[in-house]
Amino acid sequence: MFINIIKSYRDIVAVCDSSILGKRFEEGKFQLDVKESFYRGEEVSEEKAIKIMKDMAAEDATFNIAGEESVNAALKAGIITKESVGEIQGIPFALVLL
Repeated sequence: MFINIIKSYRDIVAVCDSSILGKRFEEGKFQLDVKESFYRGEEVSEEKAIKIMKDMAAEDATFNIAGEESVNAALKAGIITKESVGEIQGIPFALVLL
């Protein structure tokens, strides 16, 4: 999976599965655009992604998470719950403002 930390007033952590990078999903009036310019960062293992997400949550970051592997890693990191996960065209995603 890819993880990209965008430095800002409040850091933004973009996480996505490698297999959906650069793809766009639409369902009704909703769309999920997994843009390379936003999500492409360091390619990491699930273990490293979980550590980064936990560390960034402690720093009050916001998160954009897309894809099954990435959402599962965020669940394991404890930054999201199953109830906070949405789905567009079968692709799970979550947005987190801690």
